[in-house]
Parts: sequence; C-alpha cells; structure tokens
Amino acid sequence: MGEERISTGGTMMNKINGNGKWIWSLVGALVCFGLGTASGLSSGGGDSAWYRGLDKPPGTPPGWVFGPVWTVLYGLMGVAVGRLIVGKNFRAAVVFGIQFGLNLLWTPLFFGMHEIGAAMVVILAMWLGIAATILLAWRMDRVAAGLLVPYLIWTSYATYLNGGFYWLNR
Repeated sequence: MGEERISTGGTMMNKINGNGKWIWSLVGALVCFGLGTASGLSSGGGDSAWYRGLDKPPGTPPGWVFGPVWTVLYGLMGVAVGRLIVGKNFRAAVVFGIQFGLNLLWTPLFFGMHEIGAAMVVILAMWLGIAATILLAWRMDRVAAGLLVPYLIWTSYATYLNGGFYWLNR
C-alpha cells in the first residue's frame, strides 16, 4: 500500500504515491537552504565595512537576526515548493523558481556589488513573484500558499529596509 510497481524494460521501478511525498519537501528545503546560504556567503553580508558605514533606516535589525530568520524561511519555502511539485501545480512552482532566482540575486547585488538601487528593483520583482506564487498555489494547496506568507511578510519588511537604505545613502 502506498507504492505501485511499474515495469520498465525488464527492471522494476517504485512509484511513490503517498508515503514518500514528503521527500520533495525535504529536498526543496535543502535546496533552498543550500542555495540561499551560498548566496549569502558569496558577498560578505551585513558584516562588511561598507554595510557598517551605511546610514540605516529605522527598524534595521542587528545582523545576527538574519541567519535564523532565513533558516526558517528557507525551510518553509522548500516545504511549500515540494508540495507544489507533488500536487502538480507546475505553474506556481515555475513562478516560485523565478522569484527564488531573484532572491539569490538580491544578496550579491546589494552586499557584494553595493548596487542598492538595482537591488530595490530586484526585491520589488521578487515580492511580486512571491505574491503571484501564493495566489497560484492557493487554489490547489492552501497549506503551500500559507507556508509562503511569512516569506512575503519578511520580504515586505526587507523591501522597506532596501528602500530606506537607498533613500538614506543616495
């Protein structure tokens, strides 16, 4: 029960119907966490002399907050995209992939290249992609959509911060 055996060219292959669907969410979480960590490490993040020298908008959190927050968010994002794949909601999964690519671009753009204005354009597009993913997921998987809401909230806050950095450091 939970497995269906399919014969393909003389070999047996297991098709997981129910019990192994969680694997996609685990893989999604590991991929999101791994790529997100690589993006963050590639550019020095908030510990650089450049970042410390910026005028900061009100409400800028201490640097240590970002690691734990993104760890949780990447986990939620991975579970959500895993559910989208298992549920065959490929349109939402593709939009997720596009916005996640923007997510990975934002950190090196802001922290590595010091392109605060360009990073603002990217984070606005990313925000729209997250919102679109939630809307596309909502019809087929409200759990997946709900798992992305904290990410949208955090990205809204990050958009405010990015805009504040841009405004204060023009």
